[in-house]
Amino acid sequence: MMGSACVGMTPARGIGKTVHSADQTAFCALMIAARKAAGLTQHALARRLGRPQSFVAKYEGGERRLDVVEFVAVVRAIGGDPVKLFRDFVAGKLPPKGRKNSA
Repeated sequence: MMGSACVGMTPARGIGKTVHSADQTAFCALMIAARKAAGLTQHALARRLGRPQSFVAKYEGGERRLDVVEFVAVVRAIGGDPVKLFRDFVAGKLPPKGRKNSA
């Protein structure tokens, strides 16, 4: 993924240039809750993905966005169903809280 996902998008289309929005914050919370519900730390998930821990930290912290292919890979790596998790996001639901593991 090159640069910011929204660079060049016009606000008239309803998409701003920032990765910070209420929906993005909710998405980050959903992804964190899903990882924790699976009992994984950021480091353990990153190992499963073959990526550095900073990859997980950046999308969970809202510093970068996941594209749909990355989203599917992340959710599968935590043992989840990408379609169900996306439906939960659209419906505004968070998964149940999992074990308390530090990032």
